[in-house]
Amino acid sequence: MPDDSTTIELSRSELREVTGYAVACARPALAIFEREHPDDRRPRAAIDAAQAFAEGAERTKALRDSAWAAHRAAQETRDAGQAAASDAARAAANACGAAFLHPLAKATQVKHILGSAAHAARAWELAAGDDAAVGAAHIAQSGILAHPVVVDVLRRYPVAPPGGARVGELIRQLDASLR
Repeated sequence: MPDDSTTIELSRSELREVTGYAVACARPALAIFEREHPDDRRPRAAIDAAQAFAEGAERTKALRDSAWAAHRAAQETRDAGQAAASDAARAAANACGAAFLHPLAKATQVKHILGSAAHAARAWELAAGDDAAVGAAHIAQSGILAHPVVVDVLRRYPVAPPGGARVGELIRQLDASLR
């Protein structure tokens, strides 16, 4: 039997709100990916699948498959030396991942809430020549996009964990600003 102190109350409507937030943060970065790969629809399909869940569709294997496809697109662009496009695709994959936020009181779950925003900010940062000010501006914008429901859900979890390189830093910055 699970220890109640390690679980968090999380309704389906809250999960949909968190996913909608993740989509709103990730969608603008699609432009970075699609500039490099205009015919690769995997990140856009992931964002569209996450948006459908946020709007009431079921959480299905197709949603998970879309996330994995966007993740593969991120790996391929990373391997091709296209770091900004890779982070844009990771933002899309993370938007799908938000739909799979677990009701476990673990700091690692924070990336399901804020990962798409951080990867999108990193994509814009890299597209601007690794300009940290650009990333900070996108993190600030992501904070504005956060509906009070998203902030309430975030506050139920421990603070974002250490590590994760620059994306981890961006997650922690956004986490701190929303709490």
